[in-house]
Amino acid sequence: MEVGAVGAMRFVKDGIRAAKLVMQHTQHTMLVGDQASAFAISMGLPGPSNLSSPESMDKWIKWKENHCQPNFRKNVLPSDSCGPYQYHIKDSIDYDKTCSVNNLMQTYGSVTSHVDRHNHDTISMAVFDRMGHIAVGTSTNGACFKIPGRVGDGPIAGSSAYADNEVGACGATGDGDIMMRFLPCYQVVESMRLGMEPRLAAKDAISRIARKFPDFVGAVFAVNKNGKHAGACYGWTFQYSVKSPQMKDVQVFTIVP
Repeated sequence: MEVGAVGAMRFVKDGIRAAKLVMQHTQHTMLVGDQASAFAISMGLPGPSNLSSPESMDKWIKWKENHCQPNFRKNVLPSDSCGPYQYHIKDSIDYDKTCSVNNLMQTYGSVTSHVDRHNHDTISMAVFDRMGHIAVGTSTNGACFKIPGRVGDGPIAGSSAYADNEVGACGATGDGDIMMRFLPCYQVVESMRLGMEPRLAAKDAISRIARKFPDFVGAVFAVNKNGKHAGACYGWTFQYSVKSPQMKDVQVFTIVP
């Protein structure tokens, strides 16, 4: 239950080290924005730095030339430009009734995920030491073309990663805006606590999301305290890697939807 996290942090490259500093040297759990950057730099991390690359600048320029499409805005006008945007709700939608299951499914089912294997870079990892202690970590640049200020599932304990020495660990990747609503890694670890095998625990967590959001893309890996591991995915083919002292090299496992 020791947790450190940073979100919406700019100008500092090493998010994982910054998060670890929050865990080790503060009584807080999460720092965000420019103050997270200032904290990380004050604790000795390099910065402020320009983290843009020629590739990222080229991608941004082409996105602007394409009228800032795709983007993550909804119920705004204009819908096909870079704004400025104005609040708008379609006359055909009765928002007093959107809490019904049918209306929710109609709304969510029509949303196509902006996440695929070509535009995300989440890395989630679980490590066991010789004493059986487990640590997990997640690092990401976030969703491509996200709205400034967006924080995804990366720093949310129980969403992108979770661990308990008594049970095991989980890591996740994919459409964080959807997955964070379900805390899938917390669900995986708690399912394993109740006796579920890693394969079934991972599949169950992904299925819970898919039932509500049939267009989402994501995956989880699960590993119990004895080292038994598995993965589950939806919307893409997922790969995770494993390395142990008994193995000569890293082994890559491929999981199909």
